[in-house]
Amino acid sequence: MKNDFILVKEQLKHAITWGKYPPAAKLPTEDELMAYFQVSRYATRKALLQLEQEQLIYRIQGSGIYVCDWQQRWQPNPTSNTIGLLCTHIADYIFPQIISQIDSIIAQKGYSLLVANTHNDPQKERLRLINFLDSQVAGLIVEPSASAQLNPNLDIYQTIAESHIPLLFLNAHYPQLDFPSIENDDYHAEQELTNYLITMGHRQILGIFQIDDRQGIARMNGFQDALQAANIASDQLIMYNSHDVFANIAQQVKNLLIQNTPPTAIVCYNDELAMRIAAKLKTWGFQIPNDISLAGFDDYEAARYVSPSLTSLSYDSNTVGKQAGQAILRLLRGQTVTSIINHPQLKTRESVQELKTSFR
Repeated sequence: MKNDFILVKEQLKHAITWGKYPPAAKLPTEDELMAYFQVSRYATRKALLQLEQEQLIYRIQGSGIYVCDWQQRWQPNPTSNTIGLLCTHIADYIFPQIISQIDSIIAQKGYSLLVANTHNDPQKERLRLINFLDSQVAGLIVEPSASAQLNPNLDIYQTIAESHIPLLFLNAHYPQLDFPSIENDDYHAEQELTNYLITMGHRQILGIFQIDDRQGIARMNGFQDALQAANIASDQLIMYNSHDVFANIAQQVKNLLIQNTPPTAIVCYNDELAMRIAAKLKTWGFQIPNDISLAGFDDYEAARYVSPSLTSLSYDSNTVGKQAGQAILRLLRGQTVTSIINHPQLKTRESVQELKTSFR
């Protein structure tokens, strides 16, 4: 019985929050819902009662059940001391340092963080945003999910803007929206890294980039434009999405390594990917950098201490966290916040080796 009413509630809530039933739309009758979900009247009524308590629906006696204008309940809450932080990931890689720095800054003014992740899934982003807004947080810091793709959550963000709820984007932004952001100059950073590899004699350079976020697109464009400016073909390129299976990416790399003109260097979307590629290269019998050079992005702390240490581009997670904490506090005070573009620095280490000739 419990599972029945949860099923009805969750599916109706999903239909409402994703716009299948817009505000003022009439829901099917109890009998129609019972027949559709194949559940009892008790389960149907319990699900509807909870949706009514969550102010998603309302009843008109003798007429039926209708959808509330549920987004209109979201308003600025200056009495709240909680800031919502929505990241693609929270427990690994560079994110713990960012979160820690944000928390240390806002705690000085009496605020605490409510943290959630999306795993770079726009549907999860929508659900987390709704939960934050229903919790009446004071403001939001959001790392966009799949920011290079069509954003299905624009209606939520437009309501946030119209309601004047403070919001700051982190690492990327949605171009249709006018919120301040803190980002990296990913294009020029990747261009600098690629030019460095070229000066080290590399001409066959493989680029591996995640293309469902704007950071990955910018890095890929910087990579390709650097090659084009040096009159080098950019035909060695692997593009992937964040939910693609790593084994498939690795197989594409392996296929390129056995070609007549294999890459002499590989640049990766980030250090996390570079370290996984490094592990595969070693299992395939390649030595870094003697057989092939490797570089990443983000200057992840662990990448500095692997052997060989990884050439990378810096992502100062401590600085970014402090900037985000300070920016959201200014927004909460009603002050104007200008977007910040950070400029990653090239960190040359052992994983890149100079070629004695231009071609292998």
